[in-house]
Amino acid sequence: MIFKQERLTIKSRHRGFHLITDDVLSVVDISDVKIGLMHLFLKHTSASLTINENFSPEVAEDLESISSDLVPDSSHYRHDLEGKDDMPAHFKSSMFGVSLTIPITHGRLELGTWQGIYLCEHRDNPAFREIIITISAEV
Repeated sequence: MIFKQERLTIKSRHRGFHLITDDVLSVVDISDVKIGLMHLFLKHTSASLTINENFSPEVAEDLESISSDLVPDSSHYRHDLEGKDDMPAHFKSSMFGVSLTIPITHGRLELGTWQGIYLCEHRDNPAFREIIITISAEV
């Protein structure tokens, strides 16, 4: 059994859902993994992680649109220290979650044909986002 851990820092481009599968795979080598798990943990409360379709760019656009319709920016939230998108970003982070666990088999992530890993940026003025990637595996 082996354990590997890496940090991935991403500068969020803008509010929205951003495919990061290739970014994740660029910082950790899983080619020697026979069977294992990749755990991703995002160290933030105003962004999140999810897995969804990775082929059509309209999916990311629709995810953002639906997310913003469900939890709109507003000045009526009590917690608004960083602006009208502050509390909605925290709620969306809780709604989507900040961690994912993906199986690894024979050196490949066991994602479905059309699945990709997304960093969901819920703020208008994003900053750098840090993801801890932990591999537990049999080699």
